[in-house]
Amino acid sequence: MISRRRRRCLVSAPALALLIASAGCSSADEEVKATVPAPDSKVTELCRNLDKQLPEKVDGLARVDPAPKSELTAGWGDPAIILRCGVAKPPKMNDPEADGVTADGVNWLIEEQDDGSFRFTSTLREAYVEVTLPKERAGSGVSPLTDFAAPVKKTIPEGISS
Repeated sequence: MISRRRRRCLVSAPALALLIASAGCSSADEEVKATVPAPDSKVTELCRNLDKQLPEKVDGLARVDPAPKSELTAGWGDPAIILRCGVAKPPKMNDPEADGVTADGVNWLIEEQDDGSFRFTSTLREAYVEVTLPKERAGSGVSPLTDFAAPVKKTIPEGISS
């Protein structure tokens, strides 16, 4: 379940009007969001098949999908491990010096992000599958990728995606 965070505000009446107008004191869900890829129809079908095979738990974390709901995105835990299927080929994949790892027969490009998170993108498959590991879960190493290996191998054939 995604945690809800609420703020308590102590303000004067005039300041309250300003806060209400700017929504600075509202309580709202901090919903996990993920940009939904827009691949061609062949890749979309592969990704839909992958979605049906994804585990309910990854690295011991329950599935909590991001908004907007899509068969091309999935999430686990809070802070969430996010999977997006059908992403564009990362430019770093053309770098012969890029870091990579193999987890249970699936190859992944590794990219550390500026915020301390890690992005893994499957390689040598007919669709690119991206997994983002938040910095809070960086200590897990590549262990979450092992939970994705069987579904990726079963639904995303080996090959080169354009």
